[in-house]
Amino acid sequence: MTRSRLLVVLAFGAVYLIWGSTYLAIRYAIETLPPFLMAASRFLTAGLILFVWATASGESIRASLSQWPRAFVIGALLLLCGNGGVTWAEKYIASGLAALLIASEPLWVVMFNWIITRKRPNTKVILGVLIGLAGVALLIGDGLRQADASSMSLIGAAVVVLSSLAWAGGSVYSNRRPIKASTSMASGMQMLAGGSLLLLLAFSAGDFERLNLASASWRSWVALIYLTLFGSLVAFTAYSWLLRNVTTARAATYAYVNPVVAVLLGWLLAGEPLTSRLLIAAAIIVGSVALITTYGTEQTHSCT
Repeated sequence: MTRSRLLVVLAFGAVYLIWGSTYLAIRYAIETLPPFLMAASRFLTAGLILFVWATASGESIRASLSQWPRAFVIGALLLLCGNGGVTWAEKYIASGLAALLIASEPLWVVMFNWIITRKRPNTKVILGVLIGLAGVALLIGDGLRQADASSMSLIGAAVVVLSSLAWAGGSVYSNRRPIKASTSMASGMQMLAGGSLLLLLAFSAGDFERLNLASASWRSWVALIYLTLFGSLVAFTAYSWLLRNVTTARAATYAYVNPVVAVLLGWLLAGEPLTSRLLIAAAIIVGSVALITTYGTEQTHSCT
């Protein structure tokens, strides 16, 4: 039990902190690299590493063949629509604002589960979600006032909200229809599937024509390496493991912490103001995470 709790803590730590930093890393990466091609490269590389690792560890490739349809569904929702949408949108909106808008995901998770099971969620879980969204609203208030009010920024914000909806749907599907393989193999398959779909989108969107390796900055390359190693290999694998071992609502609480991490990084690295409104909102968000984590006690099944 102690080892299990330690694994949960480490997995949440990776998802909370690393994914909170990836919003800024994505912004740096797409400064000089096409967004969909960058995202495809990130997930195809990480997915291939995990897939080869799982195979070298003795996992049967033949046994995983029947699981590829699920991998493509999950990859399409989480990576193509979810991450791909956020990556494209960050060309037009601030990374911190993107993180704030993604925080609506736990609400969609609770609603999806409510629709599927027709069982009303724990009252305290609902309260935690609503409190968390209230804290996020405080942050969004400042973000929207400071954002460029151009039509593309509004479209970008709408795309991020839709990405949040897609990510929630993928999380619920992955929780209820998990890939029957180890976490490494399942994560690798999801990233290979999602990366392949992103590669097709990059081709159709003209990203290959826009790619200019000679003009790509060192900051974009470093950001891409960071996103591949930490954002994909470490954090995405940790999130996939959490979906198998805790409730979806608990796993989705990262969406409340990531905005705080993203805004703090903006303050540290980009000189953005750290206001009292932000500190109050951060306290509210952390409180909501505590509610959902403490009272969202129903367990999911595990196929590892």
